[in-house]
Parts: sequence; C-alpha cells; structure tokens
Amino acid sequence: MRTTRNTDEAAPHKWEFKARFRRHAFGWKSQPAIQRVKEAVAEIRKVARKNPVLAADGAVALIERLSPALEQVDSSSGAIGTAVRRAIEVLVPIIADAPVDAPTRTEWLERLWEAHAADAIPYIESLADYWGELCGSAEVAVAWADRLLGITRLALSPDKDVRGYFHGTTACLSALYYAGRFEEIVRLLDVDTLWSYKRCAVKALAAMGKGDEAIRYAEACRSPWASDLDIDSVCEEILLSSGKADEAYASYGVGASRAGTHLATFRAVAQKYPQKSAAEVLADLVKTTPGEEGKWFAAAKEAGLYDEALTLASRTPCDPRTLTRAARDYAVKAPTFAVGAGLLALHWLAQGFGYEITGADVRAAYDATMKAAEQQGSATATRDRIRTMLASERLGEQLVTRVLGRELGLIKE
Repeated sequence: MRTTRNTDEAAPHKWEFKARFRRHAFGWKSQPAIQRVKEAVAEIRKVARKNPVLAADGAVALIERLSPALEQVDSSSGAIGTAVRRAIEVLVPIIADAPVDAPTRTEWLERLWEAHAADAIPYIESLADYWGELCGSAEVAVAWADRLLGITRLALSPDKDVRGYFHGTTACLSALYYAGRFEEIVRLLDVDTLWSYKRCAVKALAAMGKGDEAIRYAEACRSPWASDLDIDSVCEEILLSSGKADEAYASYGVGASRAGTHLATFRAVAQKYPQKSAAEVLADLVKTTPGEEGKWFAAAKEAGLYDEALTLASRTPCDPRTLTRAARDYAVKAPTFAVGAGLLALHWLAQGFGYEITGADVRAAYDATMKAAEQQGSATATRDRIRTMLASERLGEQLVTRVLGRELGLIKE
C-alpha cells in the first residue's frame, strides 16, 4: 500500500485555472481553450514538483471542469480533443502516484467517475482507459472491477436485446487488468464487440505469456471498423517486449509508425529500431508509398543520405519550398547536395508544382542555389544548367522564366 497522506495536510492553495474553467467558459474558437488547457496542466505540473498530493487534487479538479467548460467549443478539427487527451495522459500519473490515504483516493475516484458519466461531448472519455492505474492499488482495482462487472456483462451480452452502451465498460476492463484478472477479461470479451474492447483481451493474453495467441487474436479483429494502426501498434509492442525486434520490424514496424508526415514516420521507425540502418529504414518506407518517392526527401536529408534524397526528389514531385530550404541550409555544410536540391526546386517550380507559389518563392530558390554553387565553385555551370532547364518551360504562366528570364538572358529587353 502507498504511504498515507491526506490533502488536508497541504497548505491552502489557490488554483488559477479554476476561475478559467467554469461551465461554458469558452466560446466556439478552439485555440483559446487549447491554450488554457495547456496552462492549467503546466500549473499542476509545477506544483507536483513540491507537493504531489496537492497537485493530484488539482488534477482531479481540472478533469471535473474540462467538459462543462468546453461544451461550446468547436471540436470539428479534433484539435481540442487532442489537447484534452494529452492533458489526461499527463494528469493520470500525477493522480495515480499521489501518496494518499484510502478515503482521499475513494473521494477522487468518485469525483472522476461522476465527471466521466456526465461527459456528454465527450472530452474525457479516454479517462476510462486508465481507471485501473487511477485506483492506485490492486485492492482498489478489484473493488471497482466488481462494482462495474455486472453492468459490463450486460453491455457486452451476445443478446442484442440486452447489450448496449455503458460508459464504464472500458473502466471495468482496465480495473480487471490492473487487478491481474486476465483470464476473466478474455472470457468476458469472447463476444462480437468493438476492437476498442477486444484490445484489452489481446493485452491480457500477452500478460499471461501467450504472445503468439495474442497476436493471432488481434489479427482476427481486423475489419473496416477496427484501426489497423492500433492493431499494428499493439502487436508490435507484444513482439518488442518479447525481444523479437526483427519480427516486429518486418511485420508491424512501418504500419505501427504512421505519423502525420513522412519525416515523422521515418523518425518513429528509426527511434524504435536503432539496430536498423537509416538507409534500410528509408528504403523500406519508400517501398510502401509507390509514386510518392519525393515526399521522403526530408527524411533522407535528415539521415544524411544526401544522394538518396536527391534521387528521391528527382523521381516524383517534392515540395519546392522544402527543397529551397535544403539548398539554403546546406550551402556551406554540403554544397553539392545544396546545389542539387536548389536545381530540383527550380525544376519542380517550372513544372508547376507547389502550393500558392509566388515570384518570391522562385527568387528564393534561385538565390539559394547560386549561393551554394558559389561555395561549390560551380556558379557558371549551375547558371547554365538553370538556363537550359528554363528554355523548355512551357507550363502555365511560365512564372520561373518571367522571374529569372532577363537575368539569365532568356528574355530580351
């Protein structure tokens, strides 16, 4: 059991966030609300360094206030929902690790349970994923699992006339897992239900040392309604935790690492598999996106694979601004690469690629290329290559030729 310590022992503290998180405190714009959420979390984390119990009590108070305060915020972009989920990821350990007595823990859990039940949007739905952790001990987790088990069985019933939604289903599964009741989880989920629940059975099987069975179970859950990314991630985690890194990489390394950009995906894979060379990771990633080779330019550049980066950017379109930045930033460090990137920037600009391109973008690409060429000692040859390139520009308004034509002698006065 944890060392007992009550919030009453803490000195009175005035939380700044409480005045800001009133019901309907925010209008429809999400950015002000996101900023306030970040500020509140920062305030709690600062207090946690000196007084973990007080910080945990503040974390509970913030979670209680989140949904009522954010009800009118436009959540269509998903930004505010993401901000809240990240806040919960930070706040949960603060609450879970606080050394408090049983009555205080009970009070916190009841308050969080009521807030979760009243979460209409919902914003704090993910709180249930951590319910076992929030219990703070196996004994408390057992009590909560038993409390929720009856309704959860009904919610997961194979009888369509009986089953239905229960906001505490995930909380019950989490409490069962924290209590070590893995076989019970598997039996409970031996029904046709959502992947978000089934993943608990996968984790339970893995916890029982049945990794291969867990992976087969997860693979059998694939459907149009299940997240391939999440299934890949769970299976990858099982293999990695079993020391099967090569198998994890081959089967799930790429699928489990998809991120918002190609560069972020490369970073994620490279970080998880340091035994793989950057060149190998890059080559495997490129194979997964045929026809988009140019979009891996930034990843190759970051890995120091300059020749590969230029080759990729020459095969399919690459953002001209990305290429221009590379030409500018690497003019001294790697002038040959910088010249190549600059020439490719001008090439794709001449081909009409790029978003809302202006003459300033053309000028920036040319200036960066020529500065790199001067470092390389190839200014005359590079200018001739640009002149030849633009002589065949025929697309649209011929923006590149109009901007650089006189300077290069392609347009006479």
